[in-house]
Amino acid sequence: DLPAQPGFPFVLALRLVYRVGEDGDSSFLSVEATATNAGSDEGAVPFGAGFHPYLALFGGVVDTALLEVPAETVLVSDERGLPRGRRRVEGTDLDFRREREIGGLRLDHCFTDLSGDGGWRVSLRIRDGSLTEIWADSSFPYVMCFTGDTLAPHERRRSIAVEPMSCPPNALRSGESLAVLRAGETWRGRWGISWRP
Repeated sequence: DLPAQPGFPFVLALRLVYRVGEDGDSSFLSVEATATNAGSDEGAVPFGAGFHPYLALFGGVVDTALLEVPAETVLVSDERGLPRGRRRVEGTDLDFRREREIGGLRLDHCFTDLSGDGGWRVSLRIRDGSLTEIWADSSFPYVMCFTGDTLAPHERRRSIAVEPMSCPPNALRSGESLAVLRAGETWRGRWGISWRP
């Protein structure tokens, strides 16, 4: 339970269910998240969810990895990382709608207008042939991709974060895509990771 506190005077009941296993030649992790307005009054609770899985390239760097992100749009951010607009990815170096090498591109971008059957799937293929996919249902219409360029020197570009998000950065201030839960209402979302050698 998340109790009321200064700056967020609401009560939320949060639940995460993790499942791990194998499916044929793939291993997987799935996550089911719920958030319920557990307050006793009629107040509405603003809510957004984001997860921050990093896909490690053990011994390698992201430059030679092949990335596919089925997004039509990327958010344009200011120097503090706050969204200030949107632009189409077509014709830009951020167009990963077809699998391609990351190269030296520094990613710290939020993508949206994601395509897929009831959700989306981002893939990362390593040159040795292994494939990792992160998927999310339609409760997560945004995905942040981060190549770790600002991490500690020994961690930079050794992994890529692919972060399912129910709303864009700064949503508690902008209100964009923010869920509003009335008393007793529940938000649900599912995402997961699969890996194939």
